[in-house]
This record gives sequence, structure tokens and C-alpha cells, in this order.
Amino acid sequence: MKLLLVEDDEMLGNSMYKGLRLAGFKVDHLTLGAHALNALGDQDYDVIVLDLGLPDMDGLKVLERVRRQGLITPAILVTARSSVRDRIEGLNLGADDYLAKPFDLDELVARIHALARRGKGQAQSTIDLGHLHVNPIERTARLDDVDLKLSPREFDLLMALARQPGAVLSPVQLKSQLYGLADEVSSNTVEVHLHFLRKKLGGPWIVNVRGVGYKLVKPE
Repeated sequence: MKLLLVEDDEMLGNSMYKGLRLAGFKVDHLTLGAHALNALGDQDYDVIVLDLGLPDMDGLKVLERVRRQGLITPAILVTARSSVRDRIEGLNLGADDYLAKPFDLDELVARIHALARRGKGQAQSTIDLGHLHVNPIERTARLDDVDLKLSPREFDLLMALARQPGAVLSPVQLKSQLYGLADEVSSNTVEVHLHFLRKKLGGPWIVNVRGVGYKLVKPE
């Protein structure tokens, strides 16, 4: 799962970045509202974690512009502003959740997972497709009641496909889910991870739609 973290406080931002990475998320950490708007125009994110007190523009302005552009990516506001009025304004502008500082990182992680499920229309914490079960919180996958031994990249790839079963995702879209803006990635990296993931899944779980991309389907 890929997040956009927008937090200008150096100490807090770095702490959140490291903690979210340890929780298994791919994270792009930015400190300016303008940079966040540019990133949201170029990259696909599952959840936005947005501070309101940014140095170049108010976080609410960022959120307002994002929603006016039609972007429906779930957004959670994190801020020291604790008044009911601030919360109402943020929710009215299109925020999906609100977390007041200081907060526990585990609570933030749980809220992010809940927002991602809601954004994909999933009520359960696990993703079930036939005998394949993927748990994004525990970062585990089971097939026919057998634990799959996946590398972190292979699990991220499986998650990207499993969250949209049957949908064809291009190599560029999959790459966006596996890597952040600062990562240097060779052109065939996604295909290499797909090769090993397909071997571990066995059977025709991952279908290559020639010239378009890949999709996850339940074998008949």
C-alpha cells in the first residue's frame, strides 16, 4: 500500500515516515503543499496523510484543491488543531478521518488500513479470493491453508493485484505501488518480481494481458 505523507515538522515527519515504512507501507514524504499537489497529479496513492499546518499553504487548501480536481483518494488529517470547528471544516472539505496530535502510531496505522479498505469497498481486514487469503495488516498470505513465503516486494505486488481482482494493472501502475518517488528502479524490476510471485502462487493466478498489463484471477 502506498501513502503520501505531507508533514513539515522534521522530527515528527521523519518519525512517522520510519514508523509507517516499518509497518509495511510505501511512503513518499513531502513537506510542502505545492509539492503534494504535484505528486498527487503524477502518482497513485492509496491514502493521503495530511498535516494542516504547512509552511506554504494551509493543509485544508491542499485538500480543497485535491477534491475540486476530482481526486477521491482517502485522506486523513493529522494536526494539533483540536477544535470541533476545525474538524468539521476538514470533513466538509472532503477529509475521511481526523487524528489530533499527539497520537499513537499504531492508531494511525489502523486508521490507514480502515480507510484503504473503505476506499476499495472492503468490509473485512483480509482479502479473500477463493483459497487465497491476504492480510495487509499482518502482511501474510495463505494459499490452500499454506503460508506463502513472500519477499516484501512480492507481497506488495500481490496486495496491489489482490485489492483489485480482475482489474488489469499496467507495469507502470504496479511500479508505482512498489516504489516511492526517490527510488531508482530498473525497467524490468516489476517483471522480475512478478516472475517469482507467479512461481510461488502456482497455477494461472496472474494473467498477462499482452500489451496492457497483469491481473489477478481465481483459477477455474
